[in-house]
Amino acid sequence: MDNQDILVDKLLKALIVPGCQPDLRPVHAIGIGLTGSFVASPLARDYCIAEHFRGDRTVDVTVRFSNGAGSAVEHDGWSDVRGMATRFHLADGAATDLIAMTLPAFFTPTPETFLDFLNVATPEPAKPESPWRKFLDLLQLMQPMPDPNPGETVTPIPGAIRYADTHARTQLPVALAAGIGAPVSYARATYEAVHAFRIIGPDGERRWVRFSWRPVAGVLNTDPTKTPVDKYLFQELHDRLAREPARFTLMMMIGEPGDDPTDSSRPWPPHRERVIMGDLTLDKIPEDQVMYCEKLSFNPWLLTDGIEPSDDPILHIRHEAYKTSSERRGGTPCPFARSAPNGK
Repeated sequence: MDNQDILVDKLLKALIVPGCQPDLRPVHAIGIGLTGSFVASPLARDYCIAEHFRGDRTVDVTVRFSNGAGSAVEHDGWSDVRGMATRFHLADGAATDLIAMTLPAFFTPTPETFLDFLNVATPEPAKPESPWRKFLDLLQLMQPMPDPNPGETVTPIPGAIRYADTHARTQLPVALAAGIGAPVSYARATYEAVHAFRIIGPDGERRWVRFSWRPVAGVLNTDPTKTPVDKYLFQELHDRLAREPARFTLMMMIGEPGDDPTDSSRPWPPHRERVIMGDLTLDKIPEDQVMYCEKLSFNPWLLTDGIEPSDDPILHIRHEAYKTSSERRGGTPCPFARSAPNGK
């Protein structure tokens, strides 16, 4: 094994938590697959030559929504980061993926620091802080420890907060993840693709951009004062699609000088120019969820002409980590060569 293989192996082992099953993903284990279509906006072709942005046809898509935890137990009402993996099915059997989550930034800037983070943020007994301790935290301008979810016996949050207390880059994603809450629906959350990609326009101009999915129905979380209910997100999608499709808008943020495309732990300023790149419509939940969801292997390196990767080290390690994880759980092989493309 070379150094990268060793690092990938350590990361995957560190991600495994009690309750993980070898035939499931080590994180985002619980998920549901949907199919639908994507239609590019009239502006999209002016910015990127990628096939799904040309607007000359409707593009079929497969989407997997997921909870962030690696446990096979469904705790839909728990505060947790959610995921949205999208595959655009292109002509001649080709495809391209976009991986997003409900956080605007990754936890650390490098694979090595992420491994350090995982080794500190290990599950430990879950117990609420006393009101007095929470008050002292606020006096010291520290984030109070969030209360455990009902029935939660172990949690990585205390370790994650301890790590964030001494690592500034980790403070924003940990603070957001600790209190992110639970959406009333997978279709009522915003999903951010935290990595930057370089797109190529029809005039040859190259721009650094970041993508995000915005729900047409709006963002809405469950009431945090009420006891959460398990296993409602799948049923909610079934009920929703019986009435109407779930819809999202794909937004593209354009970077400016000073916005680092290689650091996914730092969000870009919110006032950057944004372009609507298209509309996603999800209207079917396939009966064969093994084929359309659990065996499917998404990967942020499954790109197409017109979209190039950055030198973000987290993005680069995900190339092999996703591929190795897919092989270990018996997923469909990732449809690209082992060697990562040159991101320069």
